[in-house]
Amino acid sequence: MTDISTIIKLTAAQIAEKIASGELTAVEVTEAHLARIDAVDEKVHAFLHIDREGALAQARAVDAKREAGEKLGPLAGVPLALKDIFTTKDMPTTVGSKILEGWVPPYDATLTTKLKAADVVILGKTNMDEFAMGSSTENSAYGPTGNPWDLTRIPGGSGGGSSAALASFEAPLAIGTDTGGSIRQPAAVTGTVGVKPTYGGVSRYGMVAFSSSLDQGGPCARTVLDAALLHEAIGGHDPMDSTSIDAPVPPVVEAARNGSVTGMRVGVVKQFSGEGYQAGVVQRFNESVELLKSLGATVVELDCPSFDLALSAYYLIAPSECSSNLARFDAMRYGLRVGDDGTRSAEDVTALTREAGFGDEVKRRVILGTYALSSGYYDAYYGSAQKVRTLITQDFEKAFEQVDVIVSPTTPTTAFPIGERADDPMAMYLADLCTIPTNLAGNSAMSLPCGLAPEDGLPVGLQIIAPAMKDDRLYKVGAAVEAAFVERWGHPLLEEAPSL
Repeated sequence: MTDISTIIKLTAAQIAEKIASGELTAVEVTEAHLARIDAVDEKVHAFLHIDREGALAQARAVDAKREAGEKLGPLAGVPLALKDIFTTKDMPTTVGSKILEGWVPPYDATLTTKLKAADVVILGKTNMDEFAMGSSTENSAYGPTGNPWDLTRIPGGSGGGSSAALASFEAPLAIGTDTGGSIRQPAAVTGTVGVKPTYGGVSRYGMVAFSSSLDQGGPCARTVLDAALLHEAIGGHDPMDSTSIDAPVPPVVEAARNGSVTGMRVGVVKQFSGEGYQAGVVQRFNESVELLKSLGATVVELDCPSFDLALSAYYLIAPSECSSNLARFDAMRYGLRVGDDGTRSAEDVTALTREAGFGDEVKRRVILGTYALSSGYYDAYYGSAQKVRTLITQDFEKAFEQVDVIVSPTTPTTAFPIGERADDPMAMYLADLCTIPTNLAGNSAMSLPCGLAPEDGLPVGLQIIAPAMKDDRLYKVGAAVEAAFVERWGHPLLEEAPSL
């Protein structure tokens, strides 16, 4: 029996190897992570629900398979923290909202089914901004999550629970979803790795919809290889999801094992810099570009003028789609019901329920989206935003004729204090400045740690963007950069995080 502190520091790939060889049992690994959650999660608040019994039952099943001589998959027995936006028939799915408090779905999301089929041990559900609307996890109806680097700061959003679980060593793997940056921005501010796969690369069936043309589930981990192994387990075509791409998962694991940028053309976009970027973030990004050159890449300057409009277009398209998607929360079908005393109409009960069940940010976006889709305004707002979306897609197409990947800072600043932007939605939305264009175009992107900002000692993320269905390029470049940085630092960045 290896002690807890050693087990929780292992990568997912190392854990799987040790379980397969019999050096560790899946039960030992699960118990070590449950003990870590017991020790630190009261401070961090990464989890909304812990499935202790379920996780141990999954772990026992893996150990039984091994004892029976069955060949185990590449992630068998590895624990994972699941964002509370994917349906799970054995655990509540609340999407961080009061309107679904305690709701246990009757079915598993395709992603949940794939995790179980891969023998991944699901520890529980992680905290998030309500309905995935936010950049800080402060919009959760169940209270904020702290950043393990500094518990008074945000862990990113909407999937701050998943990134905090990784950075506090409560789980080696996690699942996030990315609508405008909600996998990559949390990864950047917590010093972890997060990937937004190509839109349609991972099934959305059973994922509670916020903005259907933008939402995409993806892997979160502490290393590029671990993210690739998880990507391969959850990716692939799903006939239950009409937006799912019918094509094989790109060879992401192979790419992560053979990291190299030699001979690659790397683009730097003029629009991803300037006002609003923290000095330390810019410094670490510029160092990352120099590192890419030293590893054999050619750097190409790019001009993508439509990117300046991305934020505005996104904050019209996403609320418009959310206003349609959230219409189903009507107090009639599932979830919360308020005021149904026999004297009120269905309309009154719906209104009272939404008033009580939705938080401020959700109400803000539903109102904005309903307005943008209303008669007389549709073309001016939603229609124009969709035209900008087309321009952004075209800018990417032109860019990828010149380069193999694009790099940028993941987010303009390091983790800001909890509460600092809570009353200023516009300041909050600026956190998504660099990530949104990728969501609008539907291509793939990764964030990985590229150092600490000198002024505050907090993590900075490097974003790598690749064309649609070329997700393997992210891992090829990401693995090379990661290896070079770890060699330069002498250890993975997370080792510098304070102990909780």
